[in-house]
Amino acid sequence: MLLLGMCLPPVSGWASEEVSPRPPTKEERALYAWLSPQAQVRPLASALPPPEGYERIQVAKDSFGAWLRGLPLRPEGTPVRSHQGATILAVGDPRLAAVAELDVGTANLQQCADSVIRLHAEWLWAGKQPDRIAYRFTSGHLAAWPRYAAGDRARVSGSKVTWVRSAAPDDSRRSFRAWLDLVFTYAGTHSLASLKGRPSREDVRPGDFFVLGGSPGHVVLVLDVAANAAGKKVALLGQGFMPAQDFHVLAAEGDTAPWFSLEGEDVATPFWKPFPWSSLRRF
Repeated sequence: MLLLGMCLPPVSGWASEEVSPRPPTKEERALYAWLSPQAQVRPLASALPPPEGYERIQVAKDSFGAWLRGLPLRPEGTPVRSHQGATILAVGDPRLAAVAELDVGTANLQQCADSVIRLHAEWLWAGKQPDRIAYRFTSGHLAAWPRYAAGDRARVSGSKVTWVRSAAPDDSRRSFRAWLDLVFTYAGTHSLASLKGRPSREDVRPGDFFVLGGSPGHVVLVLDVAANAAGKKVALLGQGFMPAQDFHVLAAEGDTAPWFSLEGEDVATPFWKPFPWSSLRRF
């Protein structure tokens, strides 16, 4: 039987940069294709600057990390809500730094691993790289967007998956969103933990993620990384959770808040056991 991607629900003194929310620009709507013209957004890099004495590390212009630095955030004072509209994290929760302007859908699907997959797939969509949009189900079977767009559909029987040409070709956004929901249904933390990309702690960069596979397991996405003159690094971390809910930026405690220190033997987050460096992965 295929396992659904699952995560368990949860368990100062800092302020974000004063950035007024505004409608997305034409360029932002091309880069973040789910945005509506009515949205009110703040780019992540503007809203959450590095701590004093730190500078963002360099990333390639068209990389996943560079794209994440522009991730649109909702206005300050926005709670985290579930796919059904229930409040998960209230305004003022000390563990919450910001909420991404990203739709969740109406089903209980876009959870932790799914949110990371969603953002990576959206980056590839924006970069017009459809042939690279493919992720594995927990069973190990590959779900490739080009195949779905061509009309193939998955038939799942226990742990067996076969693809059958049973629909008309459709490479629209609506079809893409339906394919994502299919991936969310059958992929999870095991899917991400099995990836071969395993960067070292010295090479950690935006777009990497910490994952502990399990049923449930959990994953947090490295949204940004900054370093000081001594070479010490901090990171902004984001997550989705169970039930399906708004993707949000986590807040650390301490002098570098809301950025998390990357100097320990593991990385502790507010809602999960510490992530060892051996859990770091890269697409």
